[in-house]
Amino acid sequence: MRIDIWSDVVCPWCYVGKRRLEAALARFAPRDAVEVVWRSFELDPSAPPSPDGRIDYAQRLAAKYGTSVADARAMIENMTGVAAADGLELRFDLLRPGNTFDAHRLLHLALRRGVQDDVKERLDRATFRDGLRVSHHDDLAQVAVDAGLDEGEVRAVLASDRFAGEVRADERRARAYGISAVPFFVVDGRYGVAGAQPSDLLLEVLTRAWDERAPLDVRPGSAPACDDGSCAVPERSS
Repeated sequence: MRIDIWSDVVCPWCYVGKRRLEAALARFAPRDAVEVVWRSFELDPSAPPSPDGRIDYAQRLAAKYGTSVADARAMIENMTGVAAADGLELRFDLLRPGNTFDAHRLLHLALRRGVQDDVKERLDRATFRDGLRVSHHDDLAQVAVDAGLDEGEVRAVLASDRFAGEVRADERRARAYGISAVPFFVVDGRYGVAGAQPSDLLLEVLTRAWDERAPLDVRPGSAPACDDGSCAVPERSS
């Protein structure tokens, strides 16, 4: 069973949603039969490069939502508290958001190399705890290499447009599903879960999707087969 998750690396609720999914999977008995794939979603495709210096995230948030800086600070405090309850530290005072297209391309490379979840985790952590410049190639390369990717391949990808088509394909699928906010979980291609829902709800959806999977349709027949360590050889007809 596969879980596709549309997410962005500058989305705090996506980071929380990741941790809650992990908590649900830890209680899901068939965990080893579940594949998790992180899909690309740019919250702001027109975002400029990440700044080298610090920003006032409360002012940025207030401008985005047309609210006061005080209300924006309250929103940040709420997000920080929720994240802390899930074991995450969010340092909005260090946050340096920017264009995330290249980060998503690296996540597709990581998917190809079998380390996507590790790269996703490190990107989220570096963004919200360490002040990662999310559009800066040196910063991205350091995170990706620390997660197990080859530095030469990482830098070659960043210097090219490789995996751009995969990112755009993810975004087209998001539009086809009607996804306008993230995180968004698609379980087994049949169940959609919007937002950083509690782990109990995610576990309920996982269990339902697993229980409703179609049983294997076994067709009867008498073809040769191996059983219990032996292989019967049909007799030739004379």
